[in-house]
Amino acid sequence: MSLESTSEDKDLGVWIDDKLKFTSHIEHTVAKSNQILGLIKRSFVYRDTETIKRLFTAFVRPRLEYANSLWHPRFKKDVEQLEKVQRRATKLVTSLRDISYQKRLQALDLPSLVYRRYRGDMIEVYKFIHGIYKSGRNLLPLAPSSALRGHIYKLKKRPCYAQLRSNFFSFRVVNLSNNLPSDVVSAPSVNVLKERLDKHWKEYCFTLDPDDSIRR
Repeated sequence: MSLESTSEDKDLGVWIDDKLKFTSHIEHTVAKSNQILGLIKRSFVYRDTETIKRLFTAFVRPRLEYANSLWHPRFKKDVEQLEKVQRRATKLVTSLRDISYQKRLQALDLPSLVYRRYRGDMIEVYKFIHGIYKSGRNLLPLAPSSALRGHIYKLKKRPCYAQLRSNFFSFRVVNLSNNLPSDVVSAPSVNVLKERLDKHWKEYCFTLDPDDSIRR
């Protein structure tokens, strides 16, 4: 029996290609999410803010965020492709169609998907460094005690010579986590972490391109 070659494959719900890129996963995810939005549009005549927000957060957003710590998009076109799904969802609210996307997000109290990915990364980091995950602790080694400034949960910065590898979770999150204040990373629970993180990053909640600002 011979093995067949393929340019992409699906494992545990995530598509990956032979170059370790996740563009195909994003394309599949966006296509399915748009199908669901189309079904919502055809099924609901009266579409107010509360109805659309509940439907989107229940049936569409989880699909857009499934395992995104793994496939976090590198390319601007992929970021925009994902965000367009939420743009389309917010336009389903009749009363919000004629205002800007950011104002629609504020009216619906929906963070941008860009922000949600950063937030999700920090939640995953918290689970690793606080021992909630019982395996994979070596994925995010802590910095030596002599190098600590700011808080005791500083992550070790390791050399990375490939651009592709720099977007891997274990490298991507280091600066972001190290720049957080002590009261955020030392939160007593995940729920408290979320509250403190949202408060600390509140000015970026509806931002579409927080990369440079949020890392400072």
